[in-house]
Amino acid sequence: MSNVSDVIVIGAGVIGNATAYYLAKKGYSVTVLEKSEYIGNGGSSRNGGGVRQSGRHPAELPLVMYGVQNLWPNLSEELGMDVEYYQQGNLRLGKTLEHIKILENLTNSAASGGLDVRMIDYGDAKEICPYLSEEVVGASWCPTDGHANPLLTTLAYYRAARRLGVRFVSGEAALEIRKIGGRARQVAAENGVYNADSIVVTAGIDSNRILASVGLKVPMNPALLECLVTEDCPPMFYQMLGTAMADFYGHQSKHGSFVFGGTTGFEPYTSGVGVPPATPSSAPGTCRGIIKYFPVLKDLKIVRAWAGYMDDCFDHIPVIDTPSEVPGLVIGCGFSGHGFGISPTAAAVLAQLAVEETPVMDISQFKYDRFKVRG
Repeated sequence: MSNVSDVIVIGAGVIGNATAYYLAKKGYSVTVLEKSEYIGNGGSSRNGGGVRQSGRHPAELPLVMYGVQNLWPNLSEELGMDVEYYQQGNLRLGKTLEHIKILENLTNSAASGGLDVRMIDYGDAKEICPYLSEEVVGASWCPTDGHANPLLTTLAYYRAARRLGVRFVSGEAALEIRKIGGRARQVAAENGVYNADSIVVTAGIDSNRILASVGLKVPMNPALLECLVTEDCPPMFYQMLGTAMADFYGHQSKHGSFVFGGTTGFEPYTSGVGVPPATPSSAPGTCRGIIKYFPVLKDLKIVRAWAGYMDDCFDHIPVIDTPSEVPGLVIGCGFSGHGFGISPTAAAVLAQLAVEETPVMDISQFKYDRFKVRG
């Protein structure tokens, strides 16, 4: 099989798979290299599945709003597979006046960017979700937020890309990017050399290892995320949930289980190497926080838990760019735990950059050179 294609994508997570799909949809030949034996074996299979606009950095808001308005609603139909996308709103909950001030600041920022989001009191929040604890004093409410299944979304993009002729090579770690005639045109991997006109790096926290071969580095670190899944139960509520302090988030899935994530305090003490196990205290810690907001869930059994590393960028927004230092190279990393919700839009933009089309929106705030010290 030929190792020559129009574009090479490094990393078969949701953004890499989606980038490959959108490129193939335009008629370009694509090769995707994945270090793991399995697609989506990084953050794409280890996140809470939120498709939220509220609580976003202002720079990211246009990306996710575009996706919610134009891509997510028809994604299952387009990809030929149910990605379990629910658009039933997002409640971000507060229990103290300090929490309410945080939510008000987030709400005002998002509303100024054109998002339909507003503050509501406890009575309105309980009308939306009757299971709330009386400790909740208020919330922000975004009716167009939602959630989807990250495993199924990653798989759906993969299958759709395959149908369009994209070649996936798993268990093939990219070792270095090579320039030919001053342009990134070649990837040396463990088992072969691959050639293309453009190279897209969407390898999450592993991106810097690859970018180092052409003298680039994105200021980001591995940050641990941990999630748990409960046993199935009857349908209760399908809003995406969050809190002012971001200490837990989650939703009820299509088949009845709840998927919850949270912070534990152990995150800074992880190694950032390989696929991490869930820490023994993470699930109980997350559960204690959840019960404060939803006491009705206190007797649910946990059936599994998992952990994963996100690529946490210095300023907590991604790099989506074609760095001037390396023509032919496209970078998409540093998504800082926000990548799943913006994955369709981010991938569509990366595909446009790879073939030198004008991006569908302004991405100047995601430039690689924003980290440079200027005299």
